[in-house]
Amino acid sequence: MKIELIVGDITLQNVDAIVNAANSALRPGGGVDGAIHRAAGPELAKESLKLGGCNTGDAKLTGGYDLRAKYVIHTVGPVWQGGDHEEQQLLASCYKRCIEVAWSKGLKSIAFPAISTGVFGYPSDMAAQVAVETVEANALVELVRFVCYDESSAEHYKKLLSHKI
Repeated sequence: MKIELIVGDITLQNVDAIVNAANSALRPGGGVDGAIHRAAGPELAKESLKLGGCNTGDAKLTGGYDLRAKYVIHTVGPVWQGGDHEEQQLLASCYKRCIEVAWSKGLKSIAFPAISTGVFGYPSDMAAQVAVETVEANALVELVRFVCYDESSAEHYKKLLSHKI
């Protein structure tokens, strides 16, 4: 498996699937979720609502519509509550389930945002560690791309991936 790191816009990625850091209702929200819904067009919201929501730590697949990616994998990350409420296990489950969903559909490439680090408040350095460790332990796809919104977020990944990228 190849791992890439970029600072950029996840909606512009040329991969089989991009991951949406969604809310449990799978309704259009803010942050990366809002950006993905705006870029994909209204059909994404229509399909998402038919899925009946998504539990924290799980993942569900929809089409990509107007995105470059053919699919969107929606996952619900944990809200940070200090670290004593299974946040690490739930965040790891997000990454693992997204990779499993991609693999089950025969997808070879996937792009992840920094799940739970926005409004959900998960500390960026700790979230990056969970992301990298979980992806490395679940090498079912050919390419995983971490797409960071800004350079400060990317720095956490660079430290963890310096020997690989």
